[in-house]
Amino acid sequence: MLPASTVARSRMLRQEAGEPERRLWRALREALPDAKFRRQVPFGPYHADFCSHAERLIIEIDGDDHALKPERDAQRTRFLESEGYVVIRFANADVMTNLDGVVARIGANLAGKQKGGTA
Repeated sequence: MLPASTVARSRMLRQEAGEPERRLWRALREALPDAKFRRQVPFGPYHADFCSHAERLIIEIDGDDHALKPERDAQRTRFLESEGYVVIRFANADVMTNLDGVVARIGANLAGKQKGGTA
């Protein structure tokens, strides 16, 4: 069972999602419903933006501030990968200007996993 503070933080992050996260959430639900993505899923000290437990896939949407903290993102990715997940990162700008391409890349990754590999 998760601590109440973790559950409350997950709820807050979902409620305060930015436009890129809201757009990708709608697109994932429409284009890839079988992957059953969840939003703001807690993993240790982190919250994954989108996670498909069944597919062992995490999608992270990075705002402009992430460019200033590459080591922090690398540490986060290492932790999530150590939990057995593949992590794919997209910039906010990618989601806002090329949503179809982002969803296609996620779909290709899922298709590659079903064939026994990763895309």
